[in-house]
Amino acid sequence: MKLQFEKNVDLLPHNTFGISAIAKEFVRIDKSAHVEEALEYLRKTKINHLVLGGGSNILFTQNVDALVLQNRLFGIELEKEDDMHVYVRVAAGENWHNFVLHCIRNKWAGVENLSLIPGCVGASPMQNIGAYGVEMSSVLNYVEAVNIHTSERHTFSLSDCELGYRESIFKRKEKGNWFITHVGFKLNKRPVFHIEYGAIADELDKMEIDTLSIKHISQAVIAIRSSKLPDPKILGNAGSFFKNPTVDLSVLRAIQEHDEKVPFYPVDENTVKIPAGYMIEHAGWKGKRAGNCGVHEKQALVLVNYGGATGHEIFTLSTAVMTDVKNKYGIELEREVNVW
Repeated sequence: MKLQFEKNVDLLPHNTFGISAIAKEFVRIDKSAHVEEALEYLRKTKINHLVLGGGSNILFTQNVDALVLQNRLFGIELEKEDDMHVYVRVAAGENWHNFVLHCIRNKWAGVENLSLIPGCVGASPMQNIGAYGVEMSSVLNYVEAVNIHTSERHTFSLSDCELGYRESIFKRKEKGNWFITHVGFKLNKRPVFHIEYGAIADELDKMEIDTLSIKHISQAVIAIRSSKLPDPKILGNAGSFFKNPTVDLSVLRAIQEHDEKVPFYPVDENTVKIPAGYMIEHAGWKGKRAGNCGVHEKQALVLVNYGGATGHEIFTLSTAVMTDVKNKYGIELEREVNVW
């Protein structure tokens, strides 16, 4: 069956901010063999392109004068295992949280701290997603992708992906060049528990756990995230809108002169990470509304669409937040969400 290319498609149901934006053309790719067909069409028409997964990390500020390639490749395959590890190949269109739950059911450890992160598996290496002391880089084995310009298929090793804090080769050097089809994971048969970050230990105490398991950690993370982060089905959002900035120690010392309580986390001997949410809150933005959008009342890192907001409104709000933080703390925040 040939691919169906649709014209003038509203992307409102395809992004978690709930923003209406009209795509010039739109195609769903649900078979690996269809990738080349879509890319051949792309090269023939010489139209711009946008690869879209779950739409949980994008803000549309205008209509999309491009062909939207929606990744709907599904499947989870156990490739091999040894005494210590299991090796799993996952199609890029799989929902990330559903994949985490699948791992927990099979007692595959390593991704439990990443429960309830929105989006698709294909976006996980692009963003080097992370939460509660664990990052994608600790479980990634490889990434399979197709070159958008040549249709060449290539497998990127972990080192090839050049993962950094919410960064990868796919977001910088090779941005827009690859359509990710599958992600390979190396997971543990014997779990290594990470409960020292955030409120996980406190949540586990509330749960009165006798014998710790990856399922318990997942349940704790889900409870914490659910208590602080709005459900996109109810209140449009894209999760954390800003990155936590990494700054030199001298910048921290300057901030501490007027804010002794500013939290920070050492990165190395010369740099620290300062929570962006703390600075946004202390600049007076937490819970503040601007027309149809605002800063969430429980988590200052999250910008929300109260209904009917345009992407431009949300972008303008983010700029105002960034300006105030720069004026108060001397730090330039960076948007984590992709802006179109």
